[in-house]
Amino acid sequence: MDLHLDILLNLPNVTVESCAQQPNEVYLKLRFLTEAASCPHCQKISEELHQNRPILIRDLSVFGQATYLKVPRRQFYCRECQQYFTESLPFMNEGRQYTRAL
Repeated sequence: MDLHLDILLNLPNVTVESCAQQPNEVYLKLRFLTEAASCPHCQKISEELHQNRPILIRDLSVFGQATYLKVPRRQFYCRECQQYFTESLPFMNEGRQYTRAL
């Protein structure tokens, strides 16, 4: 997308795929730059994507407009320990509907 949005957002391994604006709201659809995640059980890298369910989380407002991020929540399968796991995201706490910055 636009390099300026990526720089302003400042999230690791994430790029802005699209941007939509509604009255007093901005929606940014994100895409991860990595295809794999580290298993929290055995620390091995897994590229075996099981499912991907996007969620909508709140971020800091931009120019007085509420900002929402559409984040892909990826679940992987680890062949090493034979368990499913959801990728942890450094910019949000588990189970929250908003970023750490907010």
